[in-house]
Amino acid sequence: MNERHTSDARWVRLVERVRSDKDQAAFGELFAHFAPRVKAFLMKSGADSSLAEECAQEVMATVWHKAQLFDPERASVATWVFTIARNRRIDALRKQRRPEPEDLTWGPEHEPDQSETIALQQESEQLGRALAALPESQRVLIERAYFGELSHSEIAAETGLPLGTIKSRIRLALERLRQEMK
Repeated sequence: MNERHTSDARWVRLVERVRSDKDQAAFGELFAHFAPRVKAFLMKSGADSSLAEECAQEVMATVWHKAQLFDPERASVATWVFTIARNRRIDALRKQRRPEPEDLTWGPEHEPDQSETIALQQESEQLGRALAALPESQRVLIERAYFGELSHSEIAAETGLPLGTIKSRIRLALERLRQEMK
């Protein structure tokens, strides 16, 4: 058995201990090894030190909370951790590019009138019918992505479907929903 395979097997055992027992010592070992590497990876990709540190913390928190999503048949622990890091970096970039609201309104919010409320209710019902009309393979993925707030990668890890299949089905489902909502 080569050194790399031994190391991979060790990381897999640690993730399994986190998943099954919420083993803090196992997580501590994972954290000590991967957090500095994730931070360095993020800094090499252009993040400043504080953003890289924050993202690395979020990545490791995800490892703790979503250890059950790790599948050693699909990827090594390092690949899984760095995929999470890459996704967090993309999320951070999107957040930075989002403009901040210029003016925050103070006071009571606008109360919708009855016609707005009825229109919203009808639109919600129309969306519910459109979702129900989707093929199950698409509807389930839309529900996981939008109601379950899972990333495409997380859905792929959960379902075992290829990432490209997930993206294609979601894209097709969204196109059908757009057509139904016109």
